[in-house]
Amino acid sequence: MKIKTSHLILETDTPLREGADKLRGFIGRKYPEFLTLHHHIKGTQYLYTYPKVQYMVLEGTPSILGVDEGANILQEISDSLDELQLGKNSYHVKQKVIYKREVDIKPGKTTQYKFITPWLSLNSENYQKFNKMREWRDKKYFLNKILAGNILSMSKGLGIIVNRQLDVHTHLNKDWVKFKGVEVLGFTGEFRVNFKIPDFFGLGKGVSQGFGTVTEVKDVNYGDL
Repeated sequence: MKIKTSHLILETDTPLREGADKLRGFIGRKYPEFLTLHHHIKGTQYLYTYPKVQYMVLEGTPSILGVDEGANILQEISDSLDELQLGKNSYHVKQKVIYKREVDIKPGKTTQYKFITPWLSLNSENYQKFNKMREWRDKKYFLNKILAGNILSMSKGLGIIVNRQLDVHTHLNKDWVKFKGVEVLGFTGEFRVNFKIPDFFGLGKGVSQGFGTVTEVKDVNYGDL
């Protein structure tokens, strides 16, 4: 299935010191009329679905991925993004580049991917189960099943029907990160699956804040996983 996307990359006068959560907060407050940008309905209510707008800060460079209706909103607001006020720090946007394309998201040939930001796979319940497992092969199988579930959840959120079993293989490393002010266990590394995932789409928890961001690995050695 073809999905419309826009990927906005912002060049600022100095590299961002803050994370994607601060970027998301700023954009959400600047454009509160667009629910897709922040997912806050009112008060403490929150819209739980696959994020159609995903914020990233990679090596100090802020970028925003808009998916489906999120792509249209991103194009609408991009012209007015000239300053970023993140906490006490202000950044001038020197240049904006937006890549518009239609991407395939569907079952397909086995492809290898890399998490360029930590993948947050474990909720509190799954973390307890993961910790009780003694053998790494059991933990790896457990993570493989969760990753397959993440891909299915993304597909469902985008209206994509998956009528094939996903065959997931991973090579992951632990990476403790802060999420919502709490230290949580994440994972970096690579995986392969018989499914087409576009570059810079996120999987797992915290996708809207730049966690679990995926890119395809071009030079593949399938024997490593």
